[in-house]
Amino acid sequence: MRSLQSEIEQHGRRILRLVDQHPESLFSKAGFYQRLMALSMRDEQFKLQLFRFVDVLPSLQRSSEIVEHLEEYFADVRDGFAPFVHTGIRLARVAPWLSGRVLRWNVSGMAHQFIAGKDSNDVVKTLRKRRAQKIGFTVDLLGEAVVSETEADEYAARCLDLLETLAQETRGWADPIGRNSDLFPVVNVSIKISALYSQISPADPADAIAHLAPKLLPILRHARERGAFINFDMESYAHKNITLELFKKIFTDTEFKDWPHVGIVMQAYLRDSENDLCDLIEWGRARGTRFAVRLVKGAYWDHETIKASQNAWNCPVYSQKPESDANFEALTRLLLENESIVTAAFGSHNVRSIAHAQAFADELGIDRSRFEFQLLYGMGGPIKRALVEMGYRVREYCPVGELLPGMSYFVRRLLENTSNEGFLRAKFAENLSEDELLRDPRELLRKSQNGVLPRSNNLTTNAMKDSHPSHSRSLDTPPGDTYENAPLTNFAQSENQDKMRKALNERRTRLGKEYSLVINGERIFTGKTIASINPSSPGDVVGAVAEAGIAEAEHAVKAARDAFEKWRWTPFEQRAQLLERAAAIMDRRRFELSALEVFEVGKPWAEADGDIREAIDFCLFYAQQMRLIGRPRLTQHVPGEESYYHYWPRGVAFVIAPWNFPLAILCGMTTAALVTGNTVIMKPAEQSAVCGAMLMEILEEAGVPPGVLNYLPGKGSVMGAHLVDHKDVDLIAFTGSREVGLRIWQSAGITRPGQRELKRVVCEMGGKNAVIIDADADLDEAIVDCTYSAFGYQGQKCSALSRLILLEENYDRVMERLLKAAASVRVGNPEEPGITVGPVIDEAAYNRILDYIQIGKSEATLAYQREDVPAKGFFIPPTIFSGVKPNMRIAREEIFGPVVSVLKVRDLDEAIAVANGTDYALTAGFFSRSPANIERAKAQIEAGNVYINRSCTGAVVGRHPFGGFKMSGSGTKAGGPDYLLQFLVPRVVTENITRHGFAPEQTPKYRDEFLWPKR
Repeated sequence: MRSLQSEIEQHGRRILRLVDQHPESLFSKAGFYQRLMALSMRDEQFKLQLFRFVDVLPSLQRSSEIVEHLEEYFADVRDGFAPFVHTGIRLARVAPWLSGRVLRWNVSGMAHQFIAGKDSNDVVKTLRKRRAQKIGFTVDLLGEAVVSETEADEYAARCLDLLETLAQETRGWADPIGRNSDLFPVVNVSIKISALYSQISPADPADAIAHLAPKLLPILRHARERGAFINFDMESYAHKNITLELFKKIFTDTEFKDWPHVGIVMQAYLRDSENDLCDLIEWGRARGTRFAVRLVKGAYWDHETIKASQNAWNCPVYSQKPESDANFEALTRLLLENESIVTAAFGSHNVRSIAHAQAFADELGIDRSRFEFQLLYGMGGPIKRALVEMGYRVREYCPVGELLPGMSYFVRRLLENTSNEGFLRAKFAENLSEDELLRDPRELLRKSQNGVLPRSNNLTTNAMKDSHPSHSRSLDTPPGDTYENAPLTNFAQSENQDKMRKALNERRTRLGKEYSLVINGERIFTGKTIASINPSSPGDVVGAVAEAGIAEAEHAVKAARDAFEKWRWTPFEQRAQLLERAAAIMDRRRFELSALEVFEVGKPWAEADGDIREAIDFCLFYAQQMRLIGRPRLTQHVPGEESYYHYWPRGVAFVIAPWNFPLAILCGMTTAALVTGNTVIMKPAEQSAVCGAMLMEILEEAGVPPGVLNYLPGKGSVMGAHLVDHKDVDLIAFTGSREVGLRIWQSAGITRPGQRELKRVVCEMGGKNAVIIDADADLDEAIVDCTYSAFGYQGQKCSALSRLILLEENYDRVMERLLKAAASVRVGNPEEPGITVGPVIDEAAYNRILDYIQIGKSEATLAYQREDVPAKGFFIPPTIFSGVKPNMRIAREEIFGPVVSVLKVRDLDEAIAVANGTDYALTAGFFSRSPANIERAKAQIEAGNVYINRSCTGAVVGRHPFGGFKMSGSGTKAGGPDYLLQFLVPRVVTENITRHGFAPEQTPKYRDEFLWPKR
């Protein structure tokens, strides 16, 4: 009996021989396209620029813009491409009106190799040609990313129209094979679930299914009536579980339980795909009706790896292509072994993968008419012809849509065609041998030098693992300066959803608890309390926190001053380890802390989790940074003398934190002061005092000594003002409003009787943040990111989008999509997952924001205001004003709520001038695909954090050090490499080490700390 590998090779060689009988280049269209693709495969940088240019081209309205972008993308090309590219640019400049049209025409031709038609009527011409070649079809509607429910409804209507057109135009068409044709209806439509609901949240599958099912039912009924087949496409990993759950729910219901003409995609590059497929097969057997699975490798590898890296998640996809190929074969076997319940469609251009399916089906005795092969339109034509000739059923995946919305699909196909590891490139461009093309992927993995090392499931960050440096490290070797952020919680995973719900339920049972002050390690109740209320339900008291007065403030200052004399001499390594223990405790109590933030400050799930992650990061990052600067460092190598530069703590720090990031900002300022050797009086905002009590509890559990940290909630106007003026407070770290910040700055500049130090003030205030959307911006990205930046956490971030600046050229297009997107944002109680807009913090904020909305109505035009907000709680409707001028109050003053002012400008010059024309300089955003304009924005926009082509909120510790200037702050950067220096005073110790003309030849670059008594 021949081995399976031998059978695979036999099938594969037959396919390859048939392919060679009908030779075709990798890129079937000749001329311009083929030359460009050949060039792109020789140089990755050229390919990157080429594909970016192709991506932006359809959005350019004028020929002059096309030529400008051509020059911007390719002017710096060097090496062998320079003569070809530079000649093209020079010719384009001569007659831009002509060259622009030629470029657009050529790129349109390139795109049409992969897009089967512009609409349902147009695609029928292509399908008729394929029918003559005995190739079936599945049609997929391309479109812009769905950012609103209006757009989702339009997609659903297009699906219905497509089904009707295909059913009418294919009436009388027969299956090309004939046998088992009942398994394979002629009309086959692929549906993207994400296009049917704009507010899908991975954390809330129930909400997604509740909205998706009603939109799907008319489409499914129409398909069943017309005898069509419906396939659920699989997209990003974040939507995988929802798609699977939706598929099983709908097709378990009585109406569709006995319908076999439905299918779903499985992506073999996902590490958990085998478990998902086993579960799906088990579901199918319980359902009792046949269904289909299209098995593919997966098309979002870059997106998934980047997303996982940014969020510090375990990567859901295999890192090596042979791993995906091997898993594809394992899933192929699983599908064919269960052929009695599932119809398999193998989606691959890889002849090895195709041959494996054929050989294994033969081994099981499965007739070749009971499964099919699916290949992409415009790719692998010779392989399709070979499979048809061999008697297999072949179906072509045919995308339909206009050029502009189809560009993202087009670029994915270009990347796939030119990938270094792609089969089509290996066969049709590089002409690898049959033996190489048909190698067993498992054999490749076995022979790999390092083997396959799956990532650990342990979510502990490297910073936590390596928290204790080796004692054997040389004094001349500084500790590493790389930092890996703590992971966000992935709420797409059902176990994390369950943990969050459990934490919310448990926290609810503890509402109303009393919390004491903590001074010098003692718990103190003063007889007066501050009630922290739930802004979603103002009748619920989250906690009653003891209120400190002047007497308690004096007590805390004395405790901190006394503790400073010992804490300052504690080795920095011990202080760093304290922070790392605190980070570990926060990680352990993560869901509990997130639940508290939901109740106390109205943060949605993801926002609350992000705040906890940021607090953990502050602890770990500042611990690492202290190790970098903690040891005295030699200033210069000078014979006979050593001078060491080092730092001393300043003394007693008074930390004043806001409520909007109740754990992260409070923790960041507090731990920065502690790790640098200062003692701290910690005052949380009154609205988030329970979160402050939790931080105190965590740091006590981590081992902070009595008096080193003192928890002192109270009224800022009384106790806070007293401590700001206190002669024994050496440093004030403040984050909050401009009004309070300027008062602190002024007061701290006055030297009080008995004061020993000039007070250092770390002052971070508000912003009036602008985002500019350029004429060529990708609106799919810009609308999503601007909507989140403006309305995420109710606009209660100092970094939130407040002013949206639009060029006349694209104003109408942006506004149309923005208003629809705003109307679709989920508003509600943040106890529910997937909410974007919850309540504002308290009644005072509620009234103040409503006052600004009234001002806006008198100054500008109300373009949109949400109506369906909850009546209970402090809910402000998302609001957008148009016709706003730069001098209006709503364009100048910080509102701190879900209110956006839209300003129309003539051009980019005016846009940047308007963006810079405020008192603030905190964050700003710029959306563009013009390399020149992007560079200009980077150079000219006045803000402490400038974000290009992404949200202007969501700074990550270490990655985006955060802080502004002008009236936004004193220029410090929380989470940055120089932040700890604000809490230290520099000192130099110089010693003459020459004795009678003799001196050591070498002086260490680093030495131990100056500590006394010596430890």
